Amino acid sequence: MLKLAAAPLDRFEGVVLIERGRAYCRSDAVLRIASKLRFPWPLAGALLLLPRRFRDGVYDGIARRRYRWFGKKEACMVPTPKWRDRFLDAGCGP
Repeated sequence: MLKLAAAPLDRFEGVVLIERGRAYCRSDAVLRIASKLRFPWPLAGALLLLPRRFRDGVYDGIARRRYRWFGKKEACMVPTPKWRDRFLDAGCGP
């Protein structure tokens, strides 16, 4: 599916959302995902109006600090069979 959506296959440095055959990365993906959640998260979709360069800068800043803020797990989550097709089979972590 990533190949069909013309997403980069050689590197991943964040979240990727594939929707209707199109790949969205970084802040585009996060904000589009948020727009599908329960209120108040869909309000974050309004941030798509900001320039991508600014949004991705904020995304990168959060990504750099996320382990400091939220901690780090010792092991990856193993998806249930119901959710397995939503995950890439590329292992866990860098």
